Amino acid sequence: MKKHSKGSLGRGLSAILGTKSNKKEYTQDNSLARIHEISINEIQTNPFQPRINFKQEKLDELALSIKELGVIQPITVREININKYQLISGERRYKASQLAGLNKIPAFIRKANDQEMLEMALVENIQREDLNPIEIALSYKRLINECKLTQEACSNRVGKKRTTITNFLRLLKLPSEIQEGLAKGEITSGHARALININSLENQMNVYKDIIHNGYSVREVEQIAKIFKNSIYKRLSRNKKTITPHPFSHQKMLNNLSVKINTDVDMKRNKEGKGKIIIPFKTDEEFISILKIINK
Repeated sequence: MKKHSKGSLGRGLSAILGTKSNKKEYTQDNSLARIHEISINEIQTNPFQPRINFKQEKLDELALSIKELGVIQPITVREININKYQLISGERRYKASQLAGLNKIPAFIRKANDQEMLEMALVENIQREDLNPIEIALSYKRLINECKLTQEACSNRVGKKRTTITNFLRLLKLPSEIQEGLAKGEITSGHARALININSLENQMNVYKDIIHNGYSVREVEQIAKIFKNSIYKRLSRNKKTITPHPFSHQKMLNNLSVKINTDVDMKRNKEGKGKIIIPFKTDEEFISILKIINK
């Protein structure tokens, strides 16, 4: 069985560059093995950088560290002209070095074309620990679509199981609002994976909003998804004045009642558990029809 290790990223980059690992990687040009001091003004940012947002607070912290200790890990660039370079990886270090007032920065110089640059940037981005699930999923999608890779080839590049990549890609099938909530940490990846199993987009949104309002666990959402996969799910979190979240068992019964009488049903309850069920109606005829259905 193939064992993935911390060296998986290195193997992926070696495959991208068409070189061998370790010291032999630099036999064609020994200068590539050295760390070069490059003028920051001679470096362009990576046009293929998959990450757009860099938190200013984190950049400021890194800039202070660089002022004290210098740049500990060199950036990686490619030479595009005489004394002109383009970032492959290390944009945070590059930006923080600018903030710190550095004139030069340590760098490795690699040979790479546009396709290889994109692939290396995406692979490095995926390996970061501070990415949210949607950022990871989008990086996998770009790596597959723009670099013309299969999921199996993508798995080999990043040292992850193919099922892991598939599960991340499935997150992108969720409505954009749910994706945003997952990116912000309002729900977990477990919640999101359970929501994928609900066929109706409207039901997905209703369950998503009840997760936030009622604090449902992943296990509870899995049960909801199983029960309401192909049936109507009514929200219980519409009333902003609700004091106590509705437990899952109440949610299930109220939802069944809502479907039975074909109208929204709400419930208000206090911390002691006392409360009332609210069934709105618009006309006397609708009121009578609801009572008849309940009394059957």
